[in-house]
Order: sequence, then C-alpha cells, then structure tokens
Amino acid sequence: KPTARTVFVDMGASLDFHGESSVPAMYVLKLYRKFGFHFDHIYAYEVTPKEPSEVFQKVPPEFFATYHWINVGVESDQQSVLNPLQMLADHYDEDDFIVIKLDIDTSSVEVPLANQLLEDERIGRLVDQFYFEHHVYLKELSPYWGRAVGGSVSDSLNLFKSFRQKGVGAHSWV
Repeated sequence: KPTARTVFVDMGASLDFHGESSVPAMYVLKLYRKFGFHFDHIYAYEVTPKEPSEVFQKVPPEFFATYHWINVGVESDQQSVLNPLQMLADHYDEDDFIVIKLDIDTSSVEVPLANQLLEDERIGRLVDQFYFEHHVYLKELSPYWGRAVGGSVSDSLNLFKSFRQKGVGAHSWV
C-alpha cells in the first residue's frame, strides 16, 4: 500500500565487529535497496558503548536520514521499552514491510526474543523476514561461540521451519 512503511531492526548492530571488511547488516540493506526496498526506519540496537560520531562515520550516506542508533542492549522482557518486538507491535501494522536481524551473542536474550516472535501471533504477522544467528553447538564455530551454547543444528533447522510455517521468512545469520 502507498502508506506502508519499511523497517529494518538490527539487534546486535556493531559496525566494527568485522574489522575493515564490509559490515554484514549494511550489505543486506544495500541488497534490499538494489531490489527497490528503501527503508524508512533502521533501528540499530548495540550494547557496546560507542560514540555516535564514530557510528555515523560508518553509516553509508544513503541510510543516514533513516538510521536510528540505540546504544543499549535489547531485552526479552515483554514489558520492557527495550524489547524491539513490543516496539514494533505498538507502532507498526501488517501493511508495513519489517525485516529483523537478531545477533546479540547472548542466547539467554536471543532465544526468548525468537520464541516471542514465534509464539505471539500479533508480532508474527508483522515480521516479513527474520535473520537469526541461532547459537547452537557446531564444531566449526565452537572456537568462536564457546561451549556455553545450547541445542543442535537440528534444533535450529526445526526452529527455522516453524517460523516459515507461521509465514515468517526465516534465514540463518552467520
């Protein structure tokens, strides 16, 4: 619809995690732009303190006007103002195109947020695409993720299948 908004929510928005290489979230935003999706709002949540001037030096000019830097961590508590899913439910509707990236490297917050998206039909109807780095045990990534992760690749595949069955395009984020 002409009144539909386009929204990208980046939970775990570190812009310098990958050193000097391309920032993955910016790559995805540019890819969507290539196909005609210009985001009206980009909400970037990051718990690691960062000077806004440093952040905005790394934001490409085409996103500057729509980029909202939120330098705090997200919370899974459904009553918290720092729960991005509740913010979406309170301010957006099903006509809007909403894309979420969840990669905060804290399973105790990530998994409840993923479950909230899966279980709360109101929120599930809002989200069109969901990119999630589900931290499960994977031998190749264990040096980086450690042994504190829970679950298996099979659990992850089943989770993504559940999202797709609910109508949410779900993709692994690595």
